[in-house]
Amino acid sequence: MNEQFDLLIDSYLLNDIGIAPLFLTPELSAGLQQNIIQLQQDNLMTPAGIGNDKQKHINNNIRTDKIYWLDKKHDNVFEKEFLQHAENFIEHLNRSCYTGINAYEFHYAVYEQGSFYKPHKDQFKNNSNRKFSLISYLNDNWEVKDGGQLQIYKNEIIQQIIPHSRTAVLFKSDEIEHEVIVANRQRMSITGWLKTL
Repeated sequence: MNEQFDLLIDSYLLNDIGIAPLFLTPELSAGLQQNIIQLQQDNLMTPAGIGNDKQKHINNNIRTDKIYWLDKKHDNVFEKEFLQHAENFIEHLNRSCYTGINAYEFHYAVYEQGSFYKPHKDQFKNNSNRKFSLISYLNDNWEVKDGGQLQIYKNEIIQQIIPHSRTAVLFKSDEIEHEVIVANRQRMSITGWLKTL
């Protein structure tokens, strides 16, 4: 898996946007998809808010996805495996780039048909702990017509990334403005941030 870690880091260093198409194993991706389906059936996914704990509020004009935070305390085998994978990546990133990352947070994100997230940056104005954004996609057989692309704005250039299953994307949380364009079918991912505390 270090090959995928290196690909994600090297492409980030080259383009400010890291992409690794095989960041997750097929088994892990499928297990995480099933977790999301079960969470939806149990009505545990909640509307995502804008801002952090001090200023958080719901604004359906800006984002309409639903989320659920990952936690090792859930004692779910696939969540634990994903978080261990993220820790292994952080260790590799720190060792190769001296980033000093010492914390993280991740949540499932589901965009139902018609859902979106308008252009934004991931770092809060009142908290600079988030250093890198790391997104892992969980969508099988995704096509351009399905929408839901990650649209990135950088130096007056627009880049779109299709949310294919197993693909990971890495970028600086305070630098890259991005959005999720309207999804035409259910779109699943794990979104998170690598942090310094």
